[in-house]
Amino acid sequence: MRIMICGSMSFADEMLEAKETLEQISHDVLVSGFIANHVGLTHEQSERQVMKEKREDDAMRVDFQKLHHVDAVLVLNFEKRGIPNYIGGNTFLEMGLAHVLGRKIFLANPVPDIPVYRSEIEAMLPIVIGTDYSLIV
Repeated sequence: MRIMICGSMSFADEMLEAKETLEQISHDVLVSGFIANHVGLTHEQSERQVMKEKREDDAMRVDFQKLHHVDAVLVLNFEKRGIPNYIGGNTFLEMGLAHVLGRKIFLANPVPDIPVYRSEIEAMLPIVIGTDYSLIV
């Protein structure tokens, strides 16, 4: 299966670990083309880098195009800013596009309790898998 890993770029290190694990079990995995710029950064440093890439490199459009070429997305939604299972605005948009395109959506953790878009995420029927990547089928 061809999978794109999505999530806050603050989780770049975790994304690369997940990519390696998924490839070991024969998945074809895509990540953001900007991920190398975020490895080892703090959340705050990564946020500044994200804004630069969005403005100067059209990073959203570049990465969103990849969603047209995958079968599924895996959202790594860990704690960030004191919010358990964090899904930020950009990841929410990626999930929405994946849903519209008919892609499967997998979450590492349950849907976050973020009232402004919790119901929309639940309506996409994501499958919560934890770190058991063998559940991606």
